[in-house]
Amino acid sequence: QVQLVESGGGLVQPGGSLRLSCAASGNGFSIIRMGWYRHPPGNPRELVALWTNGDITDYADSVRGRFTISRDNAKNTVYLQANSVKPEDTAVYYCYAEILSMSRKWDYWGQGTQVTVSS
Repeated sequence: QVQLVESGGGLVQPGGSLRLSCAASGNGFSIIRMGWYRHPPGNPRELVALWTNGDITDYADSVRGRFTISRDNAKNTVYLQANSVKPEDTAVYYCYAEILSMSRKWDYWGQGTQVTVSS
């Protein structure tokens, strides 16, 4: 069993910055992909940024150039640095991980953290 623990959400002013963290814990697993999705009010869940084993990163067009995903391999943690945030970045942000364990792939989600961009 793997757990994803998120931190770093909250209220931020437009143009400001914040950093989200997501740590994976458990035994006997390796991470294939790990990253962030978000669920804006009244809209479906969408990809924000994803890190794939091999240091491949992918971003939504709406955040490319403003958000940066990074990974600390030793800590099984990914970070999302969000700069120049906009009100439309307001959403519940969910950490996601595709895990390899016991020769199978598993999808895990964090509990979600609220990010509100408002003055």
